[in-house]
Amino acid sequence: MSRRSSPFRPLTVGLLLLVGAFAFLLLLYAIGQGWTGEDEGAAGEHAASRGLNGYAGLVQMLEASQHTVELSRTPGGFDDYSLLVLTPPHTADPAEIEAVLQQRRYIGPTMLVLPKWQAMPLDDEQADQADAGDGWVQLGGAISPGWFSQLALAKGSSLVVGTTQGWEAFGSSGELPDPKSVQALVEQPDFSLDPLVLDSEGDMLAGLSYYDGDDDAWPVLVVFEPDLLNNYAMADQSRAELAVALIEAATDGEPGVSVVFDLTFAGLSGNQNLLTLAFAPPFLAATLCLLLAALVIAWRAFKRFGPPVAEVPALAQGKAGLARNGAALLGRVRRWHLLAEPYAALLTTRIAATLGIREVEPSARDAAIELALERAGHPRTGFSQAAHTMRNARKPGEILRAARALKTIERMLKR
Repeated sequence: MSRRSSPFRPLTVGLLLLVGAFAFLLLLYAIGQGWTGEDEGAAGEHAASRGLNGYAGLVQMLEASQHTVELSRTPGGFDDYSLLVLTPPHTADPAEIEAVLQQRRYIGPTMLVLPKWQAMPLDDEQADQADAGDGWVQLGGAISPGWFSQLALAKGSSLVVGTTQGWEAFGSSGELPDPKSVQALVEQPDFSLDPLVLDSEGDMLAGLSYYDGDDDAWPVLVVFEPDLLNNYAMADQSRAELAVALIEAATDGEPGVSVVFDLTFAGLSGNQNLLTLAFAPPFLAATLCLLLAALVIAWRAFKRFGPPVAEVPALAQGKAGLARNGAALLGRVRRWHLLAEPYAALLTTRIAATLGIREVEPSARDAAIELALERAGHPRTGFSQAAHTMRNARKPGEILRAARALKTIERMLKR
C-alpha cells in the first residue's frame, strides 16, 4: 500500500530547501566575518575607506594595474610573503605596531603609512549642499601621530607638519594636495634610513628604514606624508604614478608580489572562530565536501523509486478491528479459556431476552430457558448441556464446538 503523491512539486520543494540552506550558510558566514551593516568606507584611514584620507583609490588603481591585492581582516595576513601595507590611525598602540614590524623582518616587505588628518563625516546638510557621495569626509587639522616616536625605527627622529613647495622622487616631481599641511621627517633617526621622496626643503616624505642593522632582514618603507598614497593623492596623475613607484620600491622591484592592506589596526578585523575557519583554507575543502555530500543525499531523497510505502497501523479501526485486536492479543498470550465464560454469559443473556426471561441467577435462568424451549416446541435443544459445556471448555476445539451449539439455538429462535 502506498500513500498518495505529495501535493507539492519536487522542484518547488527543492528550490525552497536550496534557498533556505543558502540563506543559513550566508548567515553563518556573516556572523563569522563580523558583518554588522556599518559603512566601512566612511571616515577612516584604511584601504576600505572612500574618504579623502582613505586608501580605496590606491587599492582600485593597483587592481586595475594587474596587481594582486587583498584586504586583510585577521592577523593571519601578517604571516604571508607579500607586501603588507599598515595604515594605523592616531589611536593605534605602538607596542602592537612594533610587534608586527619585528614579526615581518624575515617574512616579507612592509610599508608603514603614518596618519596625519583629523577627519569627520559630513552631516546631512553638508552632504546635501556638496552633493556628496558615500564615505565623503571633512578634513580638519593635520597632527603627527604620537605613537611614532615610541617605535624603534624612529629613535632620535622627529616629525613636523609644515609648508612645502612640492615633492621630488625617482627623477620626477610634483605638488601635494595641501602644501600648507605637509608631514615630513626633519631629523634622521639613529638607524640607517634611505630617502625615497623629499620635499622642496629637503625633508623626508618617505624612506626605507634599516633600523635593525641586519642585511638579511627586510627593510620597512615608511611613508611620513600620507597624501602621497591616499585618495586625496589619487586626484593627480603624477602622485598616482609615485604611489605605484613606492609600491615597487617596497618590493625591491620583485614581480608577482601581492599587496595586502591591513584593516585590523582600523578596527575592522574579523574574529577567528569555527565559522570563519570553516570557510578558510585548509578547512574550506572539508566544508565543500560536506556541502556536496548533503546535496547528494537531498538528490537521492527526491529521486528514490516510487512513493513512500504507508506503514500498517499498529491497531485496527472500528468494531471488527477491535475484535481482531482482541483475538490477536489472546492468540499471543494463549489464554483461550478466558473466552468461554464471557461468551456463554453473552449467548445466555441474548437467548433469555428473546424468550422474555428476566431471571438473573444463572442456574435458575438456564432452567427457565429449558422450560421455555419445551413449551415453544423445542424439547431436545440441549441448551443446559451446551451452556455447561461452554463454561467449562478450555481448549480451542472445545470452545468452538460449544459456541456453535449455543449459536445454533439462538438462530433457531430467530426463525
